[in-house]
Parts: sequence; structure tokens; C-alpha cells
Amino acid sequence: MKIRIEDYPTFNKEWDKDKTEDKTKKILKKIGELQNKMYAQNKFSLLIVLQGTDASGKDGVTKALVKYCNPLGIKIHSFKKPTDEEYAHDFLWRVHNAAPRKGEMKIFIRSHYEDILVPSVEKYIPEDVIEKRYKVINEFEKLLENNGTVILKFFMNVSMEAQKERLMERIELREKHWKHKDGDWDTREKWDKYMEVYEKILNNCNTIPWHLVPSDKNWQKTYAVAQVVLKALEDLDLKWPELITEKFKPKEK
Repeated sequence: MKIRIEDYPTFNKEWDKDKTEDKTKKILKKIGELQNKMYAQNKFSLLIVLQGTDASGKDGVTKALVKYCNPLGIKIHSFKKPTDEEYAHDFLWRVHNAAPRKGEMKIFIRSHYEDILVPSVEKYIPEDVIEKRYKVINEFEKLLENNGTVILKFFMNVSMEAQKERLMERIELREKHWKHKDGDWDTREKWDKYMEVYEKILNNCNTIPWHLVPSDKNWQKTYAVAQVVLKALEDLDLKWPELITEKFKPKEK
């Protein structure tokens, strides 16, 4: 079934804020416990891909997810405009290099999908080149999956109204001035074009499914993402590794 972004809410009216925040805290603590076990077991890895417009809440979700985690097993990579060195290689070169090793939980703030999204709207790469990238990305994600990496992909579905409020906060609040970029407002003017390309991405690169997250309120997006992450970790049936020693024997239970 074709994914249409407009069919997915940016705010879930059925969720109670206080109850949801309470459940979220418990979920985040469980994520921390399981992530630590995954790091110790060193068998699986988890890649969390966060995509969305400027001010859709990717940074906030990231901070929440790692709150109770073991920092030794956490890596975060924020993808910016490719450097000259990255441009000199294939478009997945920098992405593959940033993929998680066994035991790691890695969060991509933006990702390889930017190499379809931005050039599609801004028209600086030929369309036939971009079209081939959909298949290449699907194959790349399958490669990671076959190597023991669980991939979770989230589209932060924020409304234009909520985005405008957050962009204005970056101008009005001193503590958020560092987040402001004039270019974010220029990109906003092309909202419809970006949503059109996002829909194409969501439909053509859905072999590993996307989760569309209501992102107008911080407490909702965190809860929505955390639920999926917790289930993925639980499904791995993680085990503490056995003691490896020649000198000591574990105590009898």
C-alpha cells in the first residue's frame, strides 16, 4: 500500500500527556538496560535512522534515547553536506564507514537518504543517477542487516505550523541561537517539493520499513520512537556473555 505522508498524524489526540511521559520514562530505562547487555554480548548492533525536516525533533529524540544507556556502546553521527573527500567517492562511502560495529547502538541524525532528498529537490545531480540510488540503498541496508545489524528507520512527521514555532524559537531564545540557520527558512519555502521526494523515499526504500512518527510535540515523538526501539532490543533475546576464565569458576546457584 502506498505511503502518503498526509495520511499520518503529526499529533496523536488519543494520547494522554502525563500517562505517556510516565510510560516513556520506564521504556527509556529498559532501553538502557538492554543496550548495555547488547554492548556486553557484542553479537548484534542497532542502527537508528532519523529523517525529517529542519526542526522536526531529531536531536531531541537522540538525547532522550541515550539518557540511560552505557555511553561506551553509543555512537551518534550527524550527516552534513559531503566534504570534498566524500564527494570524491561513491555516495555510500561515508555512510558505510559510519555504520555500527557489533555491540554498538548507532544513531544517524540524517543519513544516506539525504543523498536522494537534497539533490532531487535542488537538481544538482542528474535524475537517472538519483533513480539508481534507491536500489543501491535497499541493497546496502540488507547488507548491514545480514551482518547482524538491526535497522530502525523513523520519519519525523512534523507540521509546518510546529516547524515554524521551533524555527522562531531559534531566533527569539538566546540559548537556541546556535541552532539557527538562514538556509532553514529557504528550505521551508520548498516544503511541498521535499515532501514529494520524502514520499518517494518512503515507498521505494521500504524493504526495511519506515515508522512515521507524530512529531509536533516532543513527548509524543519520544514515546513513539522509544516503543519501537525497545521492541527491537527485546526481540533480539539478548544474553549476558558467559564467563571466560581458566583461573576461576562461577559460583553454584
